Amino acid sequence: MSMDEKVVSPAYIRNRTIVSLLVFTLFVVGCVGAWKWLYKQPKQQGALAPLRKGLDANEFIFGSIYSISNLSKTFTKEDAVKKVRVNGNAGMSNNFDTAAWKLQVIKAPGDTLMLTMADIKKLPKTEVIFNFKCIEGWSQITHWGGVKFSDFVKHYQLDELAQRQFTGLVTPDNGYYVGIDNRSMMHSQTILCYEMNDSPLPMNQGYPLRLIIPVKYGVKHLKRIGSLSFSNQRPKDYWYERGYDYYCGL
Repeated sequence: MSMDEKVVSPAYIRNRTIVSLLVFTLFVVGCVGAWKWLYKQPKQQGALAPLRKGLDANEFIFGSIYSISNLSKTFTKEDAVKKVRVNGNAGMSNNFDTAAWKLQVIKAPGDTLMLTMADIKKLPKTEVIFNFKCIEGWSQITHWGGVKFSDFVKHYQLDELAQRQFTGLVTPDNGYYVGIDNRSMMHSQTILCYEMNDSPLPMNQGYPLRLIIPVKYGVKHLKRIGSLSFSNQRPKDYWYERGYDYYCGL
């Protein structure tokens, strides 16, 4: 036996094992207690209060570092998938009347701008090819075409309204709705989208018009826009009401 080797007695091993088991037991008991405590907390906007505070803190941090000059990475058409995954179907009712559709821009009570697809397509077309990310954990490089929201705002003289903090978007059947900060809505890659892979949007992707906003997760990319409005108060948001983050930024 060398001089550096240490003799470990059976008693030492036993004592260390007992201490380890006690620490592990206390850890498990603490986790169970914390879990039970958490689920006894009241809910705030669909989430347990401590979780909502955590989500609000994340929103504050990411909102503070957001810059309208930061662009999402773009790709070539060859990189884009041909079979685009559908991220949810809320608000996509089967009885949608395509012929009667018009985009309703609610400027004020009793003052609504009604626009057809022809009105929207008068504006310059912009294409965006980016990595669409879903909160479910999947992503795809996808190719979209439409009108920059910032160009849309300028063309239809909505600049003063867009200086408010938020835009709210709702499907025609009111089944799905999102609220988005206007710093993100006015980003140069945010488009009112009417094409996918150089063809009109399929019905299950939001025909005739949807939102594509690369600085947000997929839950904010509302399909089949029926109406939009501007507000200094947070508009209602479908997934926020169900316990998710309101900001949902990347």
